[in-house]
Amino acid sequence: MTARIRSLVALTAIATAAAITATGASAQKRYDTGASDTEIKIGNIMPYSGPASAYGTIGKAEAAYFNKINAEGGINGRKINFISYDDAFSPPKAVEQTRKLVESDEVLLIFQPLGTQSNSATQKYMNAKKVPQLFVATGATKWGNPKIFR
Repeated sequence: MTARIRSLVALTAIATAAAITATGASAQKRYDTGASDTEIKIGNIMPYSGPASAYGTIGKAEAAYFNKINAEGGINGRKINFISYDDAFSPPKAVEQTRKLVESDEVLLIFQPLGTQSNSATQKYMNAKKVPQLFVATGATKWGNPKIFR
């Protein structure tokens, strides 16, 4: 055996011994609310009813895409639990459903919530709870300046 191979074998043996003797406490993983070794909870608010219900198709397409990802093994073995609620394109209903997603369902983030009014109504709450609103579906330019909304 060459010196390089002996060094590699020794290093592998040390790493294996360290892994075997590691305690459960040192092996514990810490995740944010809504994420675990097996699941990622993603919330969504969409107008499945009301005056903008035609946009509800977006939420159905997102759910289908996340189901496809799950069928292919998920994200690094984690399944996506996509939870989408109807806000009827109503800001008060959006606030109610957002609170449900954050407090009851304990989602990691809110993905592509639709509507300027609904997102504006939930923004301060989401920031206070430190839950991201990712890919907000709105045409308002205010979402392009996150520094003023911390």
